[in-house]
Formats: sequence, C-alpha cells, structure tokens
Amino acid sequence: MPLQLEPLRHAKPNLNPLKARHTPIDQRYISKLLSRSDWALLLNHERLLLTPRSTVSIFHHQDNPSHAIKFFTWLSRANPALATHRSVQRALLNTLHRKGPALLSAELLRAVRDSGVRVSEDLLCLLMASWGRLGLAHYCARVFGQISFLSLSPSTRLYNSLIDALVKSNSIDLAYLKFQQMDADNCLPDRITYNTLIHGVCKIGVVDEALRLVRQMKVKGHSPNVFTFTILIDGFCNAGRVDEAFGVFDTMKESGVCANEATVRALVHGVFRCVDPSKALDLLLSRFLDREQVRDHFKLGCDTVLYCLANECMAKEMVAFLRKVLGRGYVPDNSVFNVVIACLVKGGELREVCDVFDVLGKRGVKAGIGAYLALIEALYKSGLREEGGRVSRRMISDGMISDVFSYNMIINCFCRAKLMDDASEAFGDMRLRGFVPNLVTFNTLINGHCKDGAIDRARELLEMLLETGLRPDIFTFSSIIDGLCRIKRTGDAFECFSEMVEWGINPNAVIYNILIRSLCDIGDVARSVKLLRRMQAEGISPDTYSYNALIQIFCRMNKIEKAKKLFDSMSKSGLNPDNYTYSAFIEAFSESGRLDEAKKMFYSMEENGCYPDPYLWNLIIKILVQQGHIEEAQNIIERCRQKGISLNFILSFRHTQSPAATLGYVRLSFFLHTASPPYRTAYSDGWGYLQRHSDAQVSICRVEGGRLWN
Repeated sequence: MPLQLEPLRHAKPNLNPLKARHTPIDQRYISKLLSRSDWALLLNHERLLLTPRSTVSIFHHQDNPSHAIKFFTWLSRANPALATHRSVQRALLNTLHRKGPALLSAELLRAVRDSGVRVSEDLLCLLMASWGRLGLAHYCARVFGQISFLSLSPSTRLYNSLIDALVKSNSIDLAYLKFQQMDADNCLPDRITYNTLIHGVCKIGVVDEALRLVRQMKVKGHSPNVFTFTILIDGFCNAGRVDEAFGVFDTMKESGVCANEATVRALVHGVFRCVDPSKALDLLLSRFLDREQVRDHFKLGCDTVLYCLANECMAKEMVAFLRKVLGRGYVPDNSVFNVVIACLVKGGELREVCDVFDVLGKRGVKAGIGAYLALIEALYKSGLREEGGRVSRRMISDGMISDVFSYNMIINCFCRAKLMDDASEAFGDMRLRGFVPNLVTFNTLINGHCKDGAIDRARELLEMLLETGLRPDIFTFSSIIDGLCRIKRTGDAFECFSEMVEWGINPNAVIYNILIRSLCDIGDVARSVKLLRRMQAEGISPDTYSYNALIQIFCRMNKIEKAKKLFDSMSKSGLNPDNYTYSAFIEAFSESGRLDEAKKMFYSMEENGCYPDPYLWNLIIKILVQQGHIEEAQNIIERCRQKGISLNFILSFRHTQSPAATLGYVRLSFFLHTASPPYRTAYSDGWGYLQRHSDAQVSICRVEGGRLWN
C-alpha cells in the first residue's frame, strides 16, 4: 500500500524568518534520512518547520543529486506553496547542475513511487533545465519521449523546457524537430517557444532565420515582446550587422515596446564588440544617445558606454565623452564614477581626472575610497604633490576616513607612493582620533620603512607593536629581514631569522628566498646553497625565485655546469623556468663563446611554456649582431614586429681587421635598428672612423664606403 503523506501544519512556509521560532536544521541529518529506504516516512515524523531560506540551505548541502530530487518530491506533496517558491526551485536547479547529472534511474523512480509521490511537471522541467546546462541533449529528448511512464502528458510548458534545454546544449536541429512535433501532440507554441528558438538561431549567427520566426510568430497571434527584440539586437551585433541592430531598436519603439536595461546593454556592448571602439562610440552617439526618443534610457546608455570605454582603456575618449554628456545633464552614480576614475588614472589623464572630480563633486557624486586612493597614489608618484594633497583633504572631508580599515588603506597608499612622512602623519592622526592600530597597520608601516631603508624606524614600530600587546607575524619578520638585507646587514637579518623561530613562527619560502638572494648578492654562494638545502630539509619546497638566485650567481661566476645542475633539479621538482632563468644562461653562454648553446636555450623557451619578454628578444638580437649573425637577427626582428613586441634602439659594430686597431680608420661592420616608427634596420660593411670619448666609450663618427641595405 502506498505511503500516504499526512498534511503538516508545521510545514507551512514562513516567509518571514524573523518570526520563525525553531531550532536550526541539521543538513547532514537530513541527508542521512534521504539515504534511507523509508526516507519519506522519516521526513514526515521530523515535523520540520521550513522557510524558503532553510529549504534553500537543505538543497545546497546535498552532495547527492538524487537526495535533492527526493526532498523536492516530498516537499511538493507536503508543502506545495514552498515547492513553487522561486528561490527554492533555483536552489534545486543549481544543485542538480553542480552535483549532477541527476539521471532518472529505475532505482530512483522506484524510491519516489514507493514513497507515494511522483515526478511532477515542475520537477521534470527543472531536470531538463539541468540536463540542458550539462549538454545532455539526447538524454533530455529520450526522457521526454517516455514521459507517459511518469504519468505525464506533453504540454506546451514541457515542450518549452525541452526546446530551451536543447538550445542551451547547442542542439538547434533537434530543437527544431521537437518544435515541429508540437502540433501532433496538440500543443500550441507560445511566445516563450518562439523566443527560445529565436535565441538559438541568433546564437549560431543565422539572423535571417530569426526574422522568419518573428514573422511566423506574428501570424500565430503572438506579438514580439522586449525579450524578442533584445535577442534580435544581440544577434545582429554578433553577426556584425550593426545597422540592422539599430533598426531593430527603432522598430521596437515604433511597436510601442519599451526597452529595458538588458536591451540597452545588449545594443551598447554589441556595437563595441563588433566594430572598432572609436567607431562604436561615434555610432552610439549619433544613432542612439543623441536621439530624443531614448531620453528614458540616456543615463543607462551613458553608464554602459563608460564601462565599455573603461574595458578598452580609452581614457582620452572617455574624457571627451564625459564633457559632452555632462553638459546634457548626465550624472553617473558612485559605482560608475569609480570605474571612470580607475580608467583615467590608468590612462595617465591625471589633470583630467581632477577636473572630473571637481565637476561631479559639485553635483553630489562621491567616489569610493578605492578610487580616491588610486588617484592620490598616482598624483604623488607623478610629482603632483599639491593636487594629491588637495584630493586627500577632500577625501577626509567626504568622511571616507572613519575607521581603522580606511586608515590602513590610506597608510598603505602613502607607503606604496614612498611617502613615508605622510604615512607616519596619518598614523599619528589615527591615534589622536582614538583609533587603535592593529597588526595590519604596523605591518604596512614597517614594510614601507624597510623598503625605504629606514630600518631603525621600523624597529621603533616593532617595539610599539609589542607594547600594544600585539604579536608580530610572518609578514612582520619578512619585512624586517628584507629591510636588513637591502642595506647589506645580512648578519642582523639572520639574527632576526633566528628570533622569528624563537617566537614560534615558521619561516616560509618568501623569507628563505630573501636570505638566499642576499647571500648571493654578497658573493657567499656556499652558504646560500646550504640555506637552500636546509629549506628543503624543513619541508619547504623551493620555488622558481629560490633557484633563480643561485642560477644567476653561478652564471655570473661562469660556473655554468653548476647552474645547469640546479636547472635540472628545478625541472625535476616540477618548476618551470622563467625569463630570468633563461636570460642568465643565454648571457653566460654568449660571454663564454658558446653561441650555439645560447641559441638552443632561447629557441627551447616556447616549447617549455615560457614566452620571451622584450628584454630577452633584445638580448638575443644583440648577441647575434655582435657575433655577425645579421640575417638571423633580422629574422627575429621581423618576428617581433609581427608579434607587436617593442625593441630597443640597437647600434652595434665590430672590427673586421686586426684587434689592435682601436682608433682612427678601421675596417668594421655595424648594425642599426631603430626602436620606434618608422622602423629601420640597416647593415653596412666598410671603413669607419672611431673616436674615443672616454676609457669606456667609443663611438662611430662616420662610415665611408661599404653597402647599405634595408
């Protein structure tokens, strides 16, 4: 006899969680119940007091998608109102997608049937949506063909869910086949059906078919709505047919359909996506924002254009656009303002961003603290101290500095800009206003002073930190150790290292790297190798920086074989060499006359997943030119041009007669490559006159004879 589910008064949804008086639901316990054969009976006897929030939480904690299906089938019978709640259905769909695929196995269907409930139309729609997300198009169609075994009949809603799943699975042909079968099942396509198919064909770029579907949709008595027009606009933009996208927007207005936020964003982002950004801006101004009929969407359009300009890093165009739209009454909200400031600061338009700050400040728009600090840091780094101070004062007057967190941010800003006096002043002001500095405050200041070379001031702050009852952490010690190493007080750095261990703080790879690098800088290679071995013995895996410090010092000492052993150890550890590793070897091979090995090392980089940076491209070209491999150097220069890699100005010459001839007229060859447009590469072989400027500098005064080619 099927198990009957009793109606539960206590299971009615409480949409106001504040009024619910119940103990928290144990999610793991619910999962254990759902794994039992008598799960439905046990759930009934639990007498759960459920709210939308607690129900969502139950779904999120289900690792087995079958358990989520069981719970939903029970909920559909015990509490139908809660089962149809949008947040609950969304939570179930997310669980089926994340933990799925949830297949309708015979075992699962038997468990559901034996509990006295069944797979409902709601559940099947959610299951098909999850299968669509997971790309299970054919499984979805196969289950739909057998819904009679689930005691369900085809309906327009089920067909819509099926077609949507097939479109999401990129099975548009199968979606069309099911669309054509609707009449046979006495199911009439509705606006949702057509919109789903239109979206599918627009996704694959067949926009003309989308227009045919729109015409058919109208014949069937379904007028296009805002979703139809938005899909078409996006489709035309994806197909690069911008004029027709604007035409759809105009048709939409003429049809009396109001655009929504998605429509405006689809048009603006679509135009920027398929044409040159400068042309996109002109088109949107002339055909969209400058037109009277879009005044209701003027602000949203301007906001979206500014986001697109920021994504393209078009700072100058953003300034010109702002000047135009601000004159027409446009006022961005705070979030857009922050994006504008970030773009202008990144683009170096500091004077302009200050003007924008002033104009919008008078209109009541305030930037966030992050935008303020980015601008202040950029102004100080550019030497515009007066402007930086003015913006700082405005930030304070706007009430941005009101807690320890905001003080930490401005102190960090000053430290990054190397304005330690200002950072100390902000620290003093913080304490005067009654805010208690935390460990982040002290660590930021200590790190700033250490990088500035003021190690004594850093020690004073460390003492102050201890007096306030705080304990230094690994960041505190790493800053001080780094500061001591910077001023060549390596002995003191190791004492600090030992003190850190006494405090019970275990060193990490960063601290070991600082010490290894410092020992290499003072030439104590043996000790740095021992430190690397100690690091490994303590279970700390060296990283690329650890090996690079030693590889570079061995290469500078022309101990290339030892460097190669480290390189092999590095590779066996699963670490990938970077540009610093390769440049050390290439320079060492070149200086020791092993050009073939230098070239082999360079050409193996990309095969090993490391792409040369501009420094390495310039280095290999310089080496090839100095060794007389002009044609190979020119081939590399051409590759750099194709890749858009900037090269330095190269002027190299070498004697082709007796090495004793150092001044006056000599036989030589020289190579020239200019670093900026118009690019010029030239090679000459002839007589030149060399002139000594100092013991270290010799230049070519003129070249006579020879041949010149580009």
